Amino acid sequence: MKRTAVAVAALALLVPLSACGGDAGAGDGSTVTVTVGYQSKTINTVTAGTLLRSLGYFEKQLNGLGDGVTYKVVWQDYATGAPITAQMTAGKIDIGSMGDFPLLLNAARGRQLDRPTRLVSVTGYNLRGGLNTVVTAPDSPLRSLTDLKGRKVSTSVGSAADGTLVRALQRAGLDPDEDIEKLNQQPAVGASALAAGSADALSQFVAWPGLLVHQGKAKALYDGARLNLPTFHGVTVREDFAERRPAVLEAFLKAQTQATDYLDDHPVAAAEKVAKATGLPAEVVYLYNGAHGIATFDPAVRPELVAALKKDVAVLKSAKLTGDVDVDAFVDDRHVRKALGTDYARRLAAAPPPARSEVWPEGEQATRTFATPADLLTHVARHQDTVRAAYVPDATTGTLWFADRAVWVADGTKLLPFVAPDTARAYTDAHSGARLVTYAEALERAA
Repeated sequence: MKRTAVAVAALALLVPLSACGGDAGAGDGSTVTVTVGYQSKTINTVTAGTLLRSLGYFEKQLNGLGDGVTYKVVWQDYATGAPITAQMTAGKIDIGSMGDFPLLLNAARGRQLDRPTRLVSVTGYNLRGGLNTVVTAPDSPLRSLTDLKGRKVSTSVGSAADGTLVRALQRAGLDPDEDIEKLNQQPAVGASALAAGSADALSQFVAWPGLLVHQGKAKALYDGARLNLPTFHGVTVREDFAERRPAVLEAFLKAQTQATDYLDDHPVAAAEKVAKATGLPAEVVYLYNGAHGIATFDPAVRPELVAALKKDVAVLKSAKLTGDVDVDAFVDDRHVRKALGTDYARRLAAAPPPARSEVWPEGEQATRTFATPADLLTHVARHQDTVRAAYVPDATTGTLWFADRAVWVADGTKLLPFVAPDTARAYTDAHSGARLVTYAEALERAA
């Protein structure tokens, strides 16, 4: 009897799982469970994860299908894309979101295990690569990538941040396999290693660099936008699920578009919602996801992002993380085109918003924009007690950064901000009379 009771209990534990992912049509025939894997703190996926979940748009779209089916959405939160891929290839997650390099691994793993997946939409992207940054400790003597030779660098192997590190080191004339000691660590572990001094630098994806810099626990060493190579996050779906439940996938993509429009129309409110859900400071969320943030959000699958994905394959192959990946077979924009209808072409043609300097005043639900960084500094100098956050775009790459954490250059009457010291030095070397100044001096000059 005891053995029978244990067996029954074990079976009972398995029953709910059969309705999650895998066979989305499992259950009593009138209830369908859809399992969505997302990364709450990878905030460039929020329109397919954190923000979408908080707004409830997907559930509303499903309820409006009118097909006589009751839908249940299960949201599963992960720190990186790898476990989402593992669960998708096991048939337990139907729809997932992750960065470009993990997407390729998702494609390769799905094909290898005969659980093919498809890239069906984009969440956040940056056409220059500014979503990834290399940072060092605040008191680090390191000033450029070449200073990393012989040093320990933490990153997540197989991530977009690792791809940025590899490419940046190669451009700096360093061998990423021989000239540094790479520590393969989760972002939180790498952040701890940097703080403890067991790592000399950290290469990570959004929102870790901005978070650590905002907290005063790191400073930027390299702005990923200097590569001038697109990086993005996107939505992937199991092929069998898309074929079996196309209306559900279309509902998801419509909901994602609604979440994107909400973020665009209410950037401060969206940042506050994501901050509440993740525990991240809203000021950090806004750095990436704001009206002129580092990321641009749109579900359209842009050709330049697909082209960048094809170039990423070589990086993963050289690291022996995957073989060839048929990107053209992996990318499938049919569903998002259908979901958006005639609006798809407009979104595809739209350019990212221009970089602007912004101040977020205390207690307000809207930011103020300024024509130049110097104008912003003038405002901050006069209203320092009422400024919640101030953001300025890098004078070379356009990457938005915290004004008080930027590297400032005075060039005559101009005051120019940069994310990292090597970018600032490249400017001063090319402009006679330009020199580095402190933030305090920049404020004084602007006042």
